[in-house]
Parts: sequence; C-alpha cells; structure tokens
Amino acid sequence: MVNLFLFLALMFLLTFLLGRAIEKIRVPWIFAALLIGAFLAIHNPFSEITSSQAFILLAQLGMYFLLFIIGFEIDLKELKTHSKFIVKATLFIILFEALFGGLLIRFVFHYSWFISFLVSLSFATVGEAILVPILDEFGIINTKLGQSIIGIGTLDDIFEIFTLILVSLLVGSSFKTQFSIHAILFSLFMLFLLTVVFTKFKKYGKKFAFFSIETLLLFALFVLFLFLGIGNLAEASPLAALLAGISLKTFMPKQRVELIKNEVKAICYGFFAPIFFLWVGASLDMHYLLTFPLLIILVVVVSKGAKLLASFIVARRELTPRQSLLLGISLSVRFSTSIIIIKILYDYGLVASDLYSIIVASSIVFKFVVPVLFSNLLVRWGVAKAKFVKKSK
Repeated sequence: MVNLFLFLALMFLLTFLLGRAIEKIRVPWIFAALLIGAFLAIHNPFSEITSSQAFILLAQLGMYFLLFIIGFEIDLKELKTHSKFIVKATLFIILFEALFGGLLIRFVFHYSWFISFLVSLSFATVGEAILVPILDEFGIINTKLGQSIIGIGTLDDIFEIFTLILVSLLVGSSFKTQFSIHAILFSLFMLFLLTVVFTKFKKYGKKFAFFSIETLLLFALFVLFLFLGIGNLAEASPLAALLAGISLKTFMPKQRVELIKNEVKAICYGFFAPIFFLWVGASLDMHYLLTFPLLIILVVVVSKGAKLLASFIVARRELTPRQSLLLGISLSVRFSTSIIIIKILYDYGLVASDLYSIIVASSIVFKFVVPVLFSNLLVRWGVAKAKFVKKSK
C-alpha cells in the first residue's frame, strides 16, 4: 500500500524527469508537477493521499513560500516610483473586466446586476503564486514588467479581501459567524502595522549581520509563520506571506537577505513548490470542461479579452506594447480567492450550479494556458533574460 512518503518519492522523481523534458519547450520545470496533477485529476488512484490534511498543508505551505520569495524580490523603491501607475492599473483592469464580465452574466445567465457584478469580480482576481516560478526562472522579477505584475497582484489581494467582506455582508449572519468582519479588519491592520514596524526598526536589523545563516533562517521562518498566523484570521494568508518577505527584506542587512533568500528558495523549489503545483493540478475537475464547452469558451474569451484590452490601454505608456500584452496575459491566471468567492455564492444559493461550474472550469483553462503562453512569449519577444534562452535551445 502506497503511503504519503512513497507517493512524494514517486512524485518528485516524475517531476524531475518530466521537468527536464518540458524545459526544452521553454516551460519552467516546476510546471511538470502541474501536468502530473492534471493526470491525477482524470484518474487518481492516490485520492486518499492527495485529499489528506497532511498533503494539503504541505501544498499550502508551497504557495506561502512562493509568495514569501516574491516579498524578498520586491524592490520597494521601484514599486514606490510606479505606485500611481500600479494603483491606477489595478483599479482600471479590475473594473474593466468586472464590467464586461457583469454584462455577460447579466444577459447570458440572467442574474441581477449586483450578483452579476460580484461574480464578475472573480474574473479579475490574480493567482500570483502560479506566476512566481516563471518570473524567477526568466529573471524578470526586478524588471519594470515584473514589478508591475507583482504590484498589481499584491494590490489585487487587498481588493479580494474587501470583496470577501462584501460577500459576507450579502449572505448574512451565518457567514459572519465563520468569518468575523471585525477579525478580518483587525488582522489586516496588524499585518500592515507589523510591516511598518519592521521597516521603521531597520537599524536594529544590522545586528543580524553577525549571526549564522542557520540562526537567520530560523528567524525568517518565525517572521513568516507569525504573519501567516495573523493573516489566517482574515483569510489573507497569501497576502501575509508576501508582506512577511517584504518586512524581512527591509529589516535585514542586504548581504544577509541574499543568503536567506537562497536558503528559502532551496526549501521552496526543492520540496514545497512541486507539491503545491501537484495539488493545483489534482484539484481540477475535468468534468466541468466537458459539460459546458461553448459557455466556457465564451467566458474565457470575454474574460481574457477584457484583461488584455484593459492592460494594453492602461499600460501602453508605461511599458512597451508587447509588455502591456504580456501584463494582461500574466494577470489572467486565477487561483485562491476567486474560487472562494464563487463557492460562497454557490453554497448560499445565490448562483446556480451551471454558472458555478462554468466559472471554475474557466479557471482550469487559465491555469494551463497562461503559464505556457506567457513563458513562450517572454522568450519569443525577447523579454526573458538571455541565460534561459540559451539554456532552452
């Protein structure tokens, strides 16, 4: 009988072998785990393992470590320089896509304007955790395009949380019992307060320059799990992981930050991240793709078209035309809160099973199409660093 350890051993071996193969078509090796997960979604003889709490916890840690790494990579000075653009772009893209999505749901599925708008907001959410390996692999995290993707994805997380609060007000007291609005707001306040505290007390971080890397790694893990614990109160653990990375980067001496980042990357990509992508793939429901194919295509086309058009309109003066399109493509991938929002509306009978299934199915399409398309266009349009282009040829 296969146990969790034997399953992980098999999964790591297959990821290693398949990863080497897909790198030849300019796709980061980590997405081999996503493909393996997709095969398990079709037929999963290990469903007892992949649905266990132990496996899900490891997968969620993979997502949090990926976002923690993003926090290390964020250049606050660069982000501040383009903060007006990022705020404007986030609001414009979200509202633009919500407008077109709302019109689609209103006139095709015949829901009220308010419900149509709430559902369409799930179109606009960004699964930035899935983008991290691509940005990292192609060396574009610290470019203007990379920082724009990260900045918009971060601000989008905050927008998602307030959308969750709006949904909680709509569905009533039974939902508030599970997700206290006061706890959410308090948690958000504490997260941003902690981030500011770490920034303001940067001078005390100089003392860490003389500590061993093992000790510093323990401190880094303390910061990560402290933020995660507080963020969990607001269903904002992904945002908390990202803020933990930002806080640690501003607090620690620069030379030590680089060492810690390398240690965290080794832990993340060597263990947790493949489990996360396997989990994402295995959690897909391929039945949705076969049940409503034409409606799914319609939702994908409207959602994708609105995202690309909005990104091109708002970013064409800040980025090149091709980079503006790449921005729209990257921001199309969905995960986490987008599914939570539509699931709550479905559980409380505010949307029917057909609309719920179609929204979930469109998310499945984006999870597969966006990483491959984005990776290949980065190379083809000369945006990726030359090192990877040479390696993949």
